[in-house]
Amino acid sequence: MSTAPRPLPDAFIVGTAGHIDHGKTSLVRALTGVDLDALPEERRRGITIALGFTTLNLPSGRVASFVDVPGHERLVRTMIAGACGIDAVLLCVSAVEGVMPQTREHLDILSLLGVERGVVALTMGDLVDEDLALLAEEDVRDAVEGTFLEGAPILLTSAEDRRGLDALIAALDALPVAPRRADGPFRLPVDRAFVRRGFGTVITGTVLSGAIQDGDEVVVLPQGDKARVRGLQVHGAPRSRSASGYRTALNLAGVEKDDLPRGTVVASPTGVPVTSILDVRYRHLADAPPLESGARVRLLIGTAEVMAVIDGLDAEPGAGRYAQLRTAEPVVALPGDRFVLRRESPVTTLGGGVVLDPWAPRARKRERLAAAAALARLEEGDRGVLLERAGPVGLPQAEARVRLGALPEDAARLGDRVLTAAQVDQLQRTLLERLDAWHADHPLSWGPNRRALLRGVLTPLESAAFDALLGGLMEAGHIALDGPRVRRAGWQPVLDDAAAQTRDLILERLEAAGLAALSTAELLAGCVDGDALLALLQESGTAVRIGGRYHPRAALDDMVARVQAALAEEGELTPGKFKDLTGLTRKNAIPLLEWLDGQRVTRRRGDSRVAYHDVSDPPPSL
Repeated sequence: MSTAPRPLPDAFIVGTAGHIDHGKTSLVRALTGVDLDALPEERRRGITIALGFTTLNLPSGRVASFVDVPGHERLVRTMIAGACGIDAVLLCVSAVEGVMPQTREHLDILSLLGVERGVVALTMGDLVDEDLALLAEEDVRDAVEGTFLEGAPILLTSAEDRRGLDALIAALDALPVAPRRADGPFRLPVDRAFVRRGFGTVITGTVLSGAIQDGDEVVVLPQGDKARVRGLQVHGAPRSRSASGYRTALNLAGVEKDDLPRGTVVASPTGVPVTSILDVRYRHLADAPPLESGARVRLLIGTAEVMAVIDGLDAEPGAGRYAQLRTAEPVVALPGDRFVLRRESPVTTLGGGVVLDPWAPRARKRERLAAAAALARLEEGDRGVLLERAGPVGLPQAEARVRLGALPEDAARLGDRVLTAAQVDQLQRTLLERLDAWHADHPLSWGPNRRALLRGVLTPLESAAFDALLGGLMEAGHIALDGPRVRRAGWQPVLDDAAAQTRDLILERLEAAGLAALSTAELLAGCVDGDALLALLQESGTAVRIGGRYHPRAALDDMVARVQAALAEEGELTPGKFKDLTGLTRKNAIPLLEWLDGQRVTRRRGDSRVAYHDVSDPPPSL
């Protein structure tokens, strides 16, 4: 699997479909020379069990890559896995038997998977006369009426005498193929994994989105195993890169074959969600059995099959447009991915559709109509719905880019979060209501610590986002920030006459004590509402608590000025000199010296203090 810097071919993927024994594999062998019944059991039983792949170089230079899928009813899961990512279908119908049940089921499934073009091959043409061939053709026209194959070429072919093969090749070459989206993260649902001697683990599949290069790091989802690409092929030929729409084989280092069962997805390390709740647009097949909310179904998406519960959002699943799927195991999906639902037992195809929101929140019964309305907006192009559904704290910017692509016009940012403008308005109203309630409950307080407001709906906000929320409210003039405290702009504590008298008493005691300070009990003896008034004095900075005792701010300011003057004059300050300067005992002096260090007025050098910004200290000894 060596690589070479060659451009990607002009290639497209053709899936064969049709009833068992209608000649799909024989027709592909006649076209390409490759027998896709590679397994001994397939050759013994004469039916295709596993997926087969080969390519055909067309006259125009394009390459058709065939995915030959089983036709047996019990192998429809394998058929759906093979149809994942195909561009067109080669529907095979025996000219001997005509349209059969699996013909119709395959046609339904292809339609549900979004296939829009193809060719019909009437096989075994060497076994019928002209009249039977015409009857078979008419039978096919009736069967495809109203489907994406209505009006498609219907060609009589034979793998035995090669009749019609040139016309079939020309019809395939004439198929228009819609361009694949080049953007989005790399994703490749695994349909085969094997070990190749000399290379190790190899997986194959169709790239659904993005691009991959030799040497890239990838992740295996949903389990999250990491791996590295050490070689790749595109449509059977070595290449250095592959992209959306191409059949690709990857040689992976770091994982074993058993780590890569069908249903896993090899993807970019970021940007691809693993989910268990999908909101979808669902179409129920007209002749399928009824489907009720709460029913268990088989969900087939990509190459995975898991059990799920379906709930209709705007009506019962069989009648409405929107539904929610909750899976028993994690699946990998992005908006726009196609899926098929089959009944749990007996296994029959029920319908299918397209994923709208793989990040969906669970819709409770009372929320279903609102969820359906949101999905309708999403289908109309309102990507802001995904922001709304992410919740009141929005999304990190990196994840918002994955979900939304370009940000909606009404997107707003709070720190690293992206929200809708309405969500920001609601968060602001919530914070202001909470602040108003605080002021009402604490009329003697200047306001709460800002972190006290970070609860309830605001709890998930990260610090940067919460600070940005506060900053926006301050710029708008709604709040004021005083250090760590928040208050309504213009808020003043309201003191009645009794409270004012108590406050004045506390201040008198505080000022009388000076630097000697007072304990809480000493300061508030006989005071009513003393705790609240003391807290108010602390918030305003009038009273400062140091070492469990309260000091008047004016006395501390005077002390700082005297200490700075002493340091300027003498260069250092010993504990003894500090006691002489302040008239304090050692017990009261030590907490103040430590406070001066904490305020960066002084710093300790040995047993003395020097000015905090004095840089004349000798270097430390080594």
